[in-house]
Amino acid sequence: MAVIWYPGHMHRARKQIKEVMHQVDLVIEVMDARIPFSSENPVVTELRGPRPCIKVLNKSDLADPLITAQWLRYFSKQEGVRALALTSTHKGDARKLLSLCREMVPLRVQRGEPVRTMIMGIPNVGKSTLINALAGKAIARVGDEPAVTKHQQRISLGNGIVLSDTPGILWPRMADENSGYRLAVTGAIKNSAISFEDVALYAAEFLLQHYPEMLMTRYKLEELPDSDAALLELVGRKRGCLRAGGVMDLHRASEILLKDFRSGKLGEISLERPADSGNDVAQGAAD
Repeated sequence: MAVIWYPGHMHRARKQIKEVMHQVDLVIEVMDARIPFSSENPVVTELRGPRPCIKVLNKSDLADPLITAQWLRYFSKQEGVRALALTSTHKGDARKLLSLCREMVPLRVQRGEPVRTMIMGIPNVGKSTLINALAGKAIARVGDEPAVTKHQQRISLGNGIVLSDTPGILWPRMADENSGYRLAVTGAIKNSAISFEDVALYAAEFLLQHYPEMLMTRYKLEELPDSDAALLELVGRKRGCLRAGGVMDLHRASEILLKDFRSGKLGEISLERPADSGNDVAQGAAD
């Protein structure tokens, strides 16, 4: 599923970020711990230049912890980059990030100057929730739909750190079909822009292959179906998605599967591993 979604406010945001980047000491990129490769925005690397960067693997409570550890090792090998897995709604995780911010730019801390940070990320990775946790109060608007933040804002956290927020930005075109599906499965793409059935079938195929036990536990299955379509049919029957005449409502069944994944009711699941992103990722993660 190649997704084309580049609203005008994202184009403006990119230009605005480029204009103010010289005033930034440190970039915080928020990603979804379940899909670090697909939710990592190459535009961020382009815009931040040589500045240090903290890669935040957010929603780590929803991700497979063993795979998250692989991603942390992978990112730690990149020059000027530190990685941190957290859940923005967990108390204490925000303090870990603030401590790491000060550690990354020690000269400004030593001089008593504020650490100027910019937080970036694609829509719906939990950026606004993290900002509110860092500030200790509701500052950024939070919503279930992607692209809630539309304008930049500058926030003083009151502890020597100034935070610039940016709208969630996506690259102009996601050419990788698998990345498009993974983003859709996690909810990074608006539901109105996708076919629930297609996305749920993609999720079903992946779950059958990688997390069969979780499917059996969640839906109380005695045995696994042999295909993604059969799994959706079975989930629908278990959850009462039959229409009049015994016709299966695949849209409802698809909603149930995707909501169970997104909420963590299926369990701790990661949709991609470092090896999936190619190049030397697999070797770096294994070292």
